[in-house]
Amino acid sequence: MTTSSTPLVIGRVIGDVVDNFAASVKMTVTYSSSNKHVYNGHELFPSAVTSKPRVEVHGGDMRSFFTLIMTDPDVPGPSDPFLREHLHWIVTDIPGTTDASFGKEVVSYEMARPNIGIHRIVFVLYRQKKRNQGVVVWSPPPPPGVLGCRDGFSTRIFADDNELGLPVSALFFNCQRETASRSRR
Repeated sequence: MTTSSTPLVIGRVIGDVVDNFAASVKMTVTYSSSNKHVYNGHELFPSAVTSKPRVEVHGGDMRSFFTLIMTDPDVPGPSDPFLREHLHWIVTDIPGTTDASFGKEVVSYEMARPNIGIHRIVFVLYRQKKRNQGVVVWSPPPPPGVLGCRDGFSTRIFADDNELGLPVSALFFNCQRETASRSRR
């Protein structure tokens, strides 16, 4: 299991988003448009994360399938995250040893746009029991007439509803609103 000195514990990803787990698969996340790699706890600005990142799964084989979730547990602000979590992206059926572009995008990518404070943007990877497992995204489902609100999502409930078990990998970066002068560069 993850020890108390790991970045996921210190950054409260373990606790706020997922339960303690033993990482068994390596995952890399790169924002190609800005050539930025995601490292636990490092900062990326919204201008660097405008388009989908390349998420590579370095584990399993072509017969293993993975689900990727990207979420923000600090919405609307880290001091009072009453809308926790905000869902940014879900991709399922990602074959092992490939990247997310080979999977099925269930919820389209939405870039991080924090308004208040420093937000953690979290990528969580789960091993699926089988391909085309069928995915329940919102539980309970959104009210009639609402297509699906991204706020109030729960990674834990999603994993439980879809029988995914504990994560096999996770990464996070910090993101905050850019000042006008910084975003113009």
